[in-house]
Amino acid sequence: MTAWVCPTCGIQYPPAERPPQRCVVCDEDRQYVRRAGQTWTSLEAMTEHHNVFTEVEPDLVGIETTPRFGIGQRALLVQAPGGNVLWDCIALLNAETVARVRARGGIAAIAISHPHYYTTMVEWAETFGARVYVHAADRQWAVRTSPRVEFWTGDVLKLVDGVTLARLGGHFDGAAVLHWAAGAGGRGALLTGDTIQCVPHRDWVSFMYSYPNLTPLPAWEVRRIAAAAGAFAFERLYGAFGGMIETGAREAVLQSAERYIAALSRPQPG
Repeated sequence: MTAWVCPTCGIQYPPAERPPQRCVVCDEDRQYVRRAGQTWTSLEAMTEHHNVFTEVEPDLVGIETTPRFGIGQRALLVQAPGGNVLWDCIALLNAETVARVRARGGIAAIAISHPHYYTTMVEWAETFGARVYVHAADRQWAVRTSPRVEFWTGDVLKLVDGVTLARLGGHFDGAAVLHWAAGAGGRGALLTGDTIQCVPHRDWVSFMYSYPNLTPLPAWEVRRIAAAAGAFAFERLYGAFGGMIETGAREAVLQSAERYIAALSRPQPG
C-alpha cells in the first residue's frame, strides 16, 4: 500500500491501495485544487527532489526542497541544549536528509504552525523518535495520525528550555508560532510560518485568513494576534518561504497590526 502525498500542499495520507478522492486540506477556501484537478504522488516517487540545508544563524538550520514542492514549505531546525526542535515540516524525507539531521543531534520535538505544514510529519516523527505537537483546534486536518502526535491545548506550551510554542490563531484556529529565546544572539527570535507573514517590505508583516486566495482577517483578530505575539521578547522574526525581519521584529509586528487595522477602518470619503 502507498502513503499518498498531495503535490499541492504536501500532506501525506494513511497507506491505502488507492489515493483519496480529494485532499481535505486543499479542497477548502484557504487553499486550492489545481485547475487540472487533484493529483497524487508518494515519497518513493519524489526521486527528482532533494533537500537543501542552509545555516540561517548559529544553531538554526533551514531545510527546503528543490525543485519546489507543495507550497514551498521551509522547515527550521532549532538546535537547543534540551533537544533539537523542528519547526514546521517539509514533505521530502530521504536517507540523505535523515543522515544530515542525525549528524546535528536528531530531533526531540516537531512543532507545527498549521495544517499546510503537516506534510509527512508522521514519517519524520517515527524516523527520529520525536513527538509532534499539533494544536487540538486543528485536529480535523491531521489526516494521518500516530501515537507520536500530541494534540495540545491552551495557548502556550514549553517544549524544551528556551523554546516555547504559542497558539495565535488567525490563519487557522490553532495556528501557532515558536519563540526561541536564544535566537538572534540571545535577543530572541519568533518563528512564525505564515501565522505572521513577512512581506517584501523589510519592516512590515501581514496577517491573512488565506494567502493564495487573498482573504483578509478581521481587525479584532489581528489585534488579538499582535497582542499575543507581543507578550514575547524577540528581536528577529522568521516567516515562511525564507522571509525574515532581522532587527526590531517585535515592534514591526505591533506596528504592522495597527497599520492593517487602520486600513480596514478607513472611512468612506465624502
